Amino acid sequence: MSTAGQSSTKVRAEGSSTPGAPAGAPVTAVTPGAPRPLGPRRVKLSVSRVDPWSVMKMSFLLSVAVGIAGVVMITVLWMILSGMGVFADINRTVEDVLSGKGAPFDLMDYLGLGRVVSLSIVIGVIDVILMTAIATLGAFLYNVCSSLVGGLQLTLTDD
Repeated sequence: MSTAGQSSTKVRAEGSSTPGAPAGAPVTAVTPGAPRPLGPRRVKLSVSRVDPWSVMKMSFLLSVAVGIAGVVMITVLWMILSGMGVFADINRTVEDVLSGKGAPFDLMDYLGLGRVVSLSIVIGVIDVILMTAIATLGAFLYNVCSSLVGGLQLTLTDD
């Protein structure tokens, strides 16, 4: 009698869902000694709705990261070009072209580090606002289209 109770407990434990199994995966009863099905499990899912609030938060954080990376990239690029003497060469070339005009020309009045970094910060802020708004609008549009056609169908496999 105790052997039958242990085997039924074992059947329930083997047939229960595993912690790594996706939600909605079918649970099949496994009899002791029966071979397990070969190959990965496949689950068909449908993304029927995307929460616009979570899309907005995520796109805001990602666009802030892209904005910061852009400012750092522009600063490093300016320092590399300045160290290579590109701005001094351009300045000399423009002075040679304008030598008869008599007006002194300095390229750093227009392309100084402070001016370039502040312009890249302004572009980064505009980028954050636009990317956040466009991603949130995209979530709303996805929800409308998903209600019409049923959403995005995914097939997930367990390796």
